[in-house]
Amino acid sequence: MRYEVAESVARITLDSPQRRNALSAELLGLLRRHLDEAAADSSVRSVVLAHTGPVFSSGMDLTTVAGVAAEDQPIVAFPALLQRLWEYDKPLIAEVAGKARAGGIGLIAACDIAVAAAAADFAFTEVRLGLVPAVISVPLLPLLAARPALELFLTGETFSAARAAEIGLLTSVADDVAAEVARYTAMLRLCEPAALAGTKKLLRRDRTGVSMAEDFARMSELSAGYFAGEQAQEGIAAFAAKRPPRWAVQGD
Repeated sequence: MRYEVAESVARITLDSPQRRNALSAELLGLLRRHLDEAAADSSVRSVVLAHTGPVFSSGMDLTTVAGVAAEDQPIVAFPALLQRLWEYDKPLIAEVAGKARAGGIGLIAACDIAVAAAAADFAFTEVRLGLVPAVISVPLLPLLAARPALELFLTGETFSAARAAEIGLLTSVADDVAAEVARYTAMLRLCEPAALAGTKKLLRRDRTGVSMAEDFARMSELSAGYFAGEQAQEGIAAFAAKRPPRWAVQGD
């Protein structure tokens, strides 16, 4: 796995193409470590999860599961990683230039923005292996409509990047994936980091059992706190003066 920071973007690259970037315990640990590293780096405004080779990730490493007790399976560590991605303070972008299968799609779903090449394709292959897409269903089901989820989870059928965008798995499909990702990272460099983190939290918040009135009250309090904050005051002053705010990172 490779980790590099340039122009305020941390790039984490899955780099085991000979193993189709399968999600081994080692890979999951390295990914978690690099996420922590990027989180602690104040120069990093966004994180790109990319890959080498023709496969983004084939899912869990099936070479390590035979004869292993349920409590010792590598999949046990996967929920914590997906939750880390889901709750991450900085914007996460999946850059998908090839195939993604099973748990690999879970990684994509847990990112905030997902860009794929037109030639990329996807499949929930679990049922064809006698498995169920249990863990990845947690970040996926909030994104997908019920009918496509039923169809694709139950059949294991391979589907295109265009279909993935149609059902909500992808943000966009691009001929030049790297250029499209760069377009997003350039926009994110102009945003205030704490505001990005706060926006992510409100988008991910659990509204189960919360009335509209209660939600308005909570969101009004949150919004007022940001309006009164130092960063918003700087942003508003910069807007009035037609200058970039001090936190904005201008591209080369």
